Amino acid sequence: MSIDIIARILGMILLAAAGFSLGSTLSEALNDIPFVSSSYFSIVTTFLGGGLGFIFTPRLTTEPLQRLRHIIQQLPIQQLFSAIVGLIIGLVAGALTAYPISLLPGPFGQILPLIVAAGFGYLGVMVTTTRPDLIQGIRTRVFPDECDDAESSPVLLSILLDTSVIIDGRIADICRTGFIQGELVVPLFVLNELQHIADSADTLRRNRGRRGLEILRQLQDEAPIPVRISDADVEGVREVDDKLINLARQLDGGILTNDYNLNRVAELQGVKVLNVNELANAVKTVLLPGERFTIHVLQEGKEFNQGVGYLDDGTMVVVEDGRDYIGQTLPVVVSKVLQTSAGRMIFARPEEEGEGH
Repeated sequence: MSIDIIARILGMILLAAAGFSLGSTLSEALNDIPFVSSSYFSIVTTFLGGGLGFIFTPRLTTEPLQRLRHIIQQLPIQQLFSAIVGLIIGLVAGALTAYPISLLPGPFGQILPLIVAAGFGYLGVMVTTTRPDLIQGIRTRVFPDECDDAESSPVLLSILLDTSVIIDGRIADICRTGFIQGELVVPLFVLNELQHIADSADTLRRNRGRRGLEILRQLQDEAPIPVRISDADVEGVREVDDKLINLARQLDGGILTNDYNLNRVAELQGVKVLNVNELANAVKTVLLPGERFTIHVLQEGKEFNQGVGYLDDGTMVVVEDGRDYIGQTLPVVVSKVLQTSAGRMIFARPEEEGEGH
């Protein structure tokens, strides 16, 4: 049973009980009115309270908690730590201030302490999140040795997403596996380019742009690492690729892309690049010359008498003398493996009878 159903049942029971109590009170107040049954209000309010509890309880309990969990999951660990420390400091200061205020006469002594405590808590969170260097300064003064060790530890890497890798869509699956460590950052100029593509008059470009926006929404909802939109920009630079490279250098971060040209230009400028295509090629099946496997020949190759098939991971297999086997599945022997910028290509020849063993 899901937690949503449990919350609905509990809400239905609690509000039904509250409705029954309200109905009983109304029945006693209207007991003297003729033609009005004393049990009528209890029945109506009980069913009404139970129905409202079943419908609206998740919106008041589980849904806000899920949104809070998602927000906390997306926050960088440094910002979350600063917010917790600021909240504690603010609540302590609020408690110290609230005690003398509670001695005031009348309702002021009961209401003002709560308002003051909440205000100090909010102020503490705002100060420490907007100025996280304050927390770092306090730690440096109080625990200088631990801070020296922390400075030598790895820092959360900011990884900028390129427009092409968002549209590609594989980044969502890669993030779910947990292989990417750091914080995914989508610059606002990349988001604007994505929106411009989604508003294009060309149907293909428009569909690609909308797919990119949907992938970005999935990343924000499901990625186990923080994903945030940044309004940081680079003055005096117009091209999106150049802005990405300059911003990555400013943040001392990396770029996640599948654009070959952007990959090479960024590497020449000393920027760390994570290329989805290179990752895909790296995890493809490794076959060495002399190994045997079966392949389904789909089509004719470019050269004379060649056939072409594909492995499950998309690797192209060129079968020498395989033209006569188009539409058939046959055992082949790897003759050579060619690594190109577009991926790995395998050359094979049909296995002759008695050759394998």
